[in-house]
Amino acid sequence: MTDETLGVNPQFQIPDELWKRIEALLPPSKAKKKPGRPRMDDRQAMTAIFYVLRTGCQWKALPRSLGAPSTVHDRFQEWREAGVFERLWQAGVLEYDEKVGLDWEWQSMDGAISKAPLGGKRDRFQSDRPGQVGDQAQPADRGAWYSHRFGGRRG
Repeated sequence: MTDETLGVNPQFQIPDELWKRIEALLPPSKAKKKPGRPRMDDRQAMTAIFYVLRTGCQWKALPRSLGAPSTVHDRFQEWREAGVFERLWQAGVLEYDEKVGLDWEWQSMDGAISKAPLGGKRDRFQSDRPGQVGDQAQPADRGAWYSHRFGGRRG
């Protein structure tokens, strides 16, 4: 797969040697139940997933040359549920430990102790009206033409 094929910066391409190792961790492809478009190439899907993870872009901001964002996200979910990324991480840690060595004596972990609140109190006062009405005085710098054109009172 060349750089021209995907139309993306070469730094985001998965090297052949790494791809062979990743490919061994992938589950067998699911057989399609319905006719339709052929399944996206696994390597292209993984390249697109790594692109999103590395750049931090939203799925919908994925360059079209890498594939349809919904297809790539579906593959990400499929592989996440199959444990592909966890196995990839484990293999990477083991290889790093073999080559460089990890100091297992000291570990650090980051996390939250309690769940963050989702909004304020639920028992706050609820207004009977949806908001302020149009009976308010207009600011001094806006004349009658402004009120008439932009939603003020008529007359």
